[in-house]
Amino acid sequence: MKRLALLHIIAFTLCLSLHAQVGEKRTDFAIGANAGMLMTKMDITPTIKQDFKYSPTFGFSARFICEKYFTAICGVAAEVNFANLGWKEVIEDGSGNTYSRDLTYIQVPILMQMGWGRERRGAKFVFEAGPQFGFNLGSKETYGGGVWDTSKRPNKVVEQYGLAVDHKIDYGIAGGIGLEVSTPVGHFLLNARYYYGLGDVFDNSKKGDFTRSAHQTISAKITYLFDLVKTK
Repeated sequence: MKRLALLHIIAFTLCLSLHAQVGEKRTDFAIGANAGMLMTKMDITPTIKQDFKYSPTFGFSARFICEKYFTAICGVAAEVNFANLGWKEVIEDGSGNTYSRDLTYIQVPILMQMGWGRERRGAKFVFEAGPQFGFNLGSKETYGGGVWDTSKRPNKVVEQYGLAVDHKIDYGIAGGIGLEVSTPVGHFLLNARYYYGLGDVFDNSKKGDFTRSAHQTISAKITYLFDLVKTK
């Protein structure tokens, strides 16, 4: 309930950013595409030792600039992205085994965006934060390292192997910073973003094997936007 309440507060804040016009009004709307790389892990309890798993991500982007308040350029950005999340285990029991789990998602971040710098031609610093939602499309396990042997695992946590996804819907909080360069042919944005999952992938009830199993992701992306509507 606390997690859902936090998402409601952020969504309400985004709505206020659209309606509380106390600065110079803007009606700039742009669309485009994005692509980049993800570094993913699973925040899981009981703990599993992991390395970051690297994978590409790409999707569509849209942004509405609604206001310039003093030096801050305010708006809302949304994306629909394809992402391969999951984790890569570090197995140090002498077995030589390797394991990784790919969890494929469609993700929809809806972020408040604020920028400081040149509004039309030039560069500006960008900060963004807000809720992100996702839907799981599938799961794939990769086993390696010869004969599979779990008897020597030092922490005895082996329930994740072969375990199906219980919760298809994912949700959490995303935030990041970036640099945007605006040109006559469009806007180019390079950003880094962190996603903290609030929803669990596996069953977190008393009958479940894990009390927490949520995504943690660091992304680096480049986005191109071109204006459909621009304030004169």
